[in-house]
Amino acid sequence: MNTPVRPFSPQLAILIGFVLAAALARLLPHAWNFTPVEAVALFGGAYFSQRWAAFLIPLGALLLSDLWLGFYTLMPVVYACIALSVLIGMTLRGRVGVRNVAVAGLASVLLFFVITNFAVWWFADPLISHPACQIGLTECYVAALPFLKSQLLGTAVWSVLLFGGFEWLRHQVPALRQTQTA
Repeated sequence: MNTPVRPFSPQLAILIGFVLAAALARLLPHAWNFTPVEAVALFGGAYFSQRWAAFLIPLGALLLSDLWLGFYTLMPVVYACIALSVLIGMTLRGRVGVRNVAVAGLASVLLFFVITNFAVWWFADPLISHPACQIGLTECYVAALPFLKSQLLGTAVWSVLLFGGFEWLRHQVPALRQTQTA
């Protein structure tokens, strides 16, 4: 049974370890947008039973990696999208399975794509400027398609590693088999 875990359990330490390991992986060289960020948000939403932990731990891990990588103009928009992904992850509580995680991952990535690229166009980032009209918005989305592909692949791979790894570990370690609800 896949259920969220309570604070101060062995599961909590392992969950935090998974999130931090994935966040550290963001610092390694990788293809553009092939990151664990969306998968970490979904994972946090699915497994941290306390709402504050579900948001704080994935967003905190993202912030820690951003401290190293640097801040950027659209950071508030990105963090808001990641918070929305945590909410999507919460719909997986007690229902973690390949299909559900895949659908949640797809929804999360598409939501991120639509919102962040709209923000790039709306706020006219000086590095990537598109005309303030429908054509400019379309150009912005078309220019971002290669990043969407990488983000979809990254989210899929990292979701398999996080969700699959944690569920495998739960089946291997007796102390983790105990299901706990919030």
